[in-house]
Amino acid sequence: MGNRPEVETASAPIVALDVSLLAGHFATALARVPFRHPFRGQSSPLSNLGITVTREVIRAFMGYSSSLRIPEFRSLELVLDDICKRIMPPIVRSLDVEGRAAEFGGVPGILYNPRRVVPEGVVLYLHGGGYIGTSPTMYAFFTAQVCRATGCAVFVADYRLAPEFPYPAGAEDASAIFKAFLELGIPCERIFLAGDSGGGGLANTVLLEDAATIDPVRPAGLVLFSPEVDLRLDEDSITENADRDILPWNIPTAAYLHGTDVTNSVVAPLNADLHGFPPTCVAWGGDEMFRDPIRRYVDRLRAAGVPTDAREFGGMFHVFEILMPWANDSREVFRHVQRFIERVLAEAPPLGRLDLLGTLGLATADPIPPAT
Repeated sequence: MGNRPEVETASAPIVALDVSLLAGHFATALARVPFRHPFRGQSSPLSNLGITVTREVIRAFMGYSSSLRIPEFRSLELVLDDICKRIMPPIVRSLDVEGRAAEFGGVPGILYNPRRVVPEGVVLYLHGGGYIGTSPTMYAFFTAQVCRATGCAVFVADYRLAPEFPYPAGAEDASAIFKAFLELGIPCERIFLAGDSGGGGLANTVLLEDAATIDPVRPAGLVLFSPEVDLRLDEDSITENADRDILPWNIPTAAYLHGTDVTNSVVAPLNADLHGFPPTCVAWGGDEMFRDPIRRYVDRLRAAGVPTDAREFGGMFHVFEILMPWANDSREVFRHVQRFIERVLAEAPPLGRLDLLGTLGLATADPIPPAT
């Protein structure tokens, strides 16, 4: 986001000060760990320690970054993005996945493809970040794992974020990518919409808001990780799990909604008519603040007759599979998604002579440049 000409960033001295203060917040977070009974929990002592450390560090980051002025927030995001550009490419290659810069429907992003498998499907991935933050590069390890597990090409969209671009900008970008895939000749039975947290909510918004275009040619499936499906934030789990989750207890939504009714079914799919939705796969943690809305969302999917493959993982917080990819439950999530996508693709019409990689332009897409 910070590279867009419309987005204001901070001066170098202020950014340097912000980064040093963030390091102090991380140090304080780690100092708290011994007082949090880090070895207690539902998993092994080592796994419980990992959960505690991750929870404290991510809370510190979210609390500090959300306190910054918008230009400083974007500048800090650019710093983290540059770090990821340096360390992620070799990690991605170690997974037998190749990532390249690409653009579809006028929206930039990163396109991942498995190096030893011919992909039979395409995943349009909408990253999380509460509709306001993170980037495709920061998601490189996770989305490369999705690519490896499913054998699909994965396009991670660098869609517009709030507050500079509130609703419906992100949904418009995602819809443009989906339409571009169709215009390239990729069968809708081979396209999956996916996302986590706010990106999971946005994937729902694409289906609900753009029904006139997408509904007749709906995607093959919907894959969601801890989706943000209700922006009222009034469920019991919002308070019950506030002490166990990584999310801040005062979850911000105003920047994204920008005056849009919080109960509008397009931005709050928990209130929507879900009839006609494609087969849906959902994974979430039992200790996350969004637990109860997700449970009710899954119930509504099933009541609407949508084939739904849902798993709740006890003792786990919001988007745990992204933040703790080494955990046993995280590995199970990837197996869960792999089985879902394989099952859906098995029922799709054959590709015939269609070359998905050639159709996506991988022969001409530019490799991700190294950070300078």
